[in-house]
Amino acid sequence: MSSAARPLSEPQVLAHAKRRLFPADDESAAYAVADTQFASEEWLPGRPVAPAIRERLAPFNHVRLGSGYPDLVGVRALEPELLAVERVGDEPPLIAIEAKGETSGGVDTERGIVQAYDRLGEANAAYLAAPIDAIAETDRTLATELNVGILGVDSAGSVEPLEVPRVVGNRTTTEATALRFQASVQGVANASFGLNHPKNYLGYPLAHYAAGETATLLSEYDIVGAVDDARRGAAFLGLIEDRPGLEGDSLTPLGEEVVRFAKSHSGSVEAALSEFADWYRSRKRFVDLAPAWGRLARRVLFDYEATGLLVRELQHMHEDGIADPSLVDVVEYLHELHPSFTVELFVRGDDGVRGRVLTDDGELRRGPLEDGSIYHSPTVFQLKTMLFHAGILETRGTEPHRLEPLADSWALREPV
Repeated sequence: MSSAARPLSEPQVLAHAKRRLFPADDESAAYAVADTQFASEEWLPGRPVAPAIRERLAPFNHVRLGSGYPDLVGVRALEPELLAVERVGDEPPLIAIEAKGETSGGVDTERGIVQAYDRLGEANAAYLAAPIDAIAETDRTLATELNVGILGVDSAGSVEPLEVPRVVGNRTTTEATALRFQASVQGVANASFGLNHPKNYLGYPLAHYAAGETATLLSEYDIVGAVDDARRGAAFLGLIEDRPGLEGDSLTPLGEEVVRFAKSHSGSVEAALSEFADWYRSRKRFVDLAPAWGRLARRVLFDYEATGLLVRELQHMHEDGIADPSLVDVVEYLHELHPSFTVELFVRGDDGVRGRVLTDDGELRRGPLEDGSIYHSPTVFQLKTMLFHAGILETRGTEPHRLEPLADSWALREPV
């Protein structure tokens, strides 16, 4: 155990490390969560955590990797000076950080290195973050032997990589998948689905493919006026992608399949767009209004990772005798099986919401679950309504400010 010359608490150390590895202005596919214990207003008795530190560490989740819960876990393509290998496969690495700060007994750097090493069963890279004055040569030797990186943090908040780890492969787990999901284009950490009708997203690749300017065609055929929302949702559903080095959007194989379907079903993309105009402002369930297109929407929605998980567990709830589960029932049931994924999918990550919903040990508090304002709108309103239009759920979604979670039904329309 080493002794720190300057008093940096564990939350402070972790906040500085997160700023270095996951900068706020990073626009790449990145996402990170701090453990729920850091959502507390007080770290040690009589030592409050500054609101700015908690804000920097948010959002919070309790993610299991190895035999425990890292202080911070995230996904990001790190700079070369932070890794001995720049990348692993085609995906950015899953990173785990264990932080150690000043306590009455000093700074337990050795324990932090061993904890970080334990995370390498599922993480691609692991680090100890600690006050730089507390890190001894023996710590650096141990970290090198165990392939653990060391981030030295000084009292001003500067972070220096003293040892850099090699990227290693890992096995895929549900907990790791939850973070990769949020870091991907399909996550729900920020705004994902701004519109709640699948036709708005199906129409985007058609307008993109047809002759003419995409936004103009979307307007002329009365498909949707919110072009940016339609584009973003089409990307979240895997219909389009922005390929580096190319101008503008490109259709994905799934987006191309939507175009093929339009040609086969309607004769041409333009004829299909004219059909879309006939459905403008219709509130009728899409699969009943336009059965063939509704079935296509169902196919597209099932390509969205969260849909399969939701439908599978709703079916299990039906088999367990919960035929008409409320939103609270669903969240509690899913959290038992997929805790990290459930929190990322349903619970907002801002304004201290997760600190209200989760205990320090990552357990749910039922009371806050009965408050509609704690939920992600893209899930409980937009995604749910699309699942209604595709014939998957019995009822449509509700905006969080109008949501009554105990009365909000998530029953399958056609359980098996």
